[in-house]
Amino acid sequence: GEAVGLRWEDVDMEKREININHSLAYFAGRKNKAEQKWLVHEPKTEAGKRVIPMVDSVYTALIEEKSRQDAEGIKCKTKIDEMTGFIFCNRFNEVCIPESVNRELKRIVENHNATEEVRAVKERREAVVLPHFSCHHLRHTFCTRLCEADVHVKVIQAVMGHKDIQTTMDIYAEVTEWKKKESLNEVFNEMKLF
Repeated sequence: GEAVGLRWEDVDMEKREININHSLAYFAGRKNKAEQKWLVHEPKTEAGKRVIPMVDSVYTALIEEKSRQDAEGIKCKTKIDEMTGFIFCNRFNEVCIPESVNRELKRIVENHNATEEVRAVKERREAVVLPHFSCHHLRHTFCTRLCEADVHVKVIQAVMGHKDIQTTMDIYAEVTEWKKKESLNEVFNEMKLF
């Protein structure tokens, strides 16, 4: 919801910052009788409203996306509660539906796995297949990678928008348990005590 709701006005290319101040939710199907399919939500907590520093790879990707959209005359046509200028749009120049993004991820994984299984048989080895995952899994993975890189837990909390430090600590604890074993193995291997 935060990603598909991101607008060009939410990114400050000079300061290299992304302002997370809302998310989009999509409701469609037979159960939804309302005409409006999109809802704008403010973050659940004040911690969810945040400004995230833009790393170089994101900055470059956004510059390239803006250049591509300008060159091809692409502009997202969607207007939701007076909000316009959404960065990510589909082939119809409408804002991306979150479930469509997850379906595309599923298709990519299935294609990879099918190709990998054929390749593995030819090479007489075990196939390395990807598990099914969603955008939310990517968020969790990002948080995990920050923990593995020993980023300070309060920085992780702020970037992720966790209201409660315990949410961050639960993820951090899983990673630090793994890192603890890895660190001890490295020390013992270097010292050759046994």
